Amino acid sequence: MTNRHEEHLANLNEIRSMMERSTRFLSLSGLAGISAGIVALIGAFAMMTYLGMDTFSFSERQALIEFPAQKWGMSPLTFLILDAGLVMLLALLFGLYFTNRKAKKNGKKIWSKASQRLAFNSAVPMAVGGLFCLIMLTKGHFGMVAPGMLIFYGLALYTGGMYTLNEIRWLGGCEMLLGLLAAYRPGYGLQFWMLGFGVLHIVYGAYMYFKYERE
Repeated sequence: MTNRHEEHLANLNEIRSMMERSTRFLSLSGLAGISAGIVALIGAFAMMTYLGMDTFSFSERQALIEFPAQKWGMSPLTFLILDAGLVMLLALLFGLYFTNRKAKKNGKKIWSKASQRLAFNSAVPMAVGGLFCLIMLTKGHFGMVAPGMLIFYGLALYTGGMYTLNEIRWLGGCEMLLGLLAAYRPGYGLQFWMLGFGVLHIVYGAYMYFKYERE
């Protein structure tokens, strides 16, 4: 009787595992998170260098007040857009590379129904957040850009987390919390941005790598 009960439990666990694999995208790589965090930190340090922010206690608000009209042949808005765009592009490329490598290793396809659901549910908050930040930039509300990016990115991770590993939702919650703190402490958005997109990604990526990928 006991053996039959254990056999039923094993069968139920196997069915549950199969359903989870079919409905969730489980090939996200921890190395993708680490690389995204490193790229974000490099981009943030480039922005700090451009603004002349020598210390972490020196806010971007102070830097912009003392900033000349242009530096390196670019206005602050132009440099910000180019810097952020390059960071996003490199993070996306590294993420696709490492995730595709992990998927192939596990005999999975990177573009499946599960990954499509993940992409769609994450894209909606990301698109709305991008438009919100663009409006803030054009209206001159620079202090709301970093909080907006963190909050909407966190929302994207939290909603998309239903279709991938549960740890993504924890990362999303931390990103939203940092975004709210950045909104409460205006003028230090770049430092919060570094914590959210840089440090948190590296910590999350390392945790995921050692938990799921390290052999």
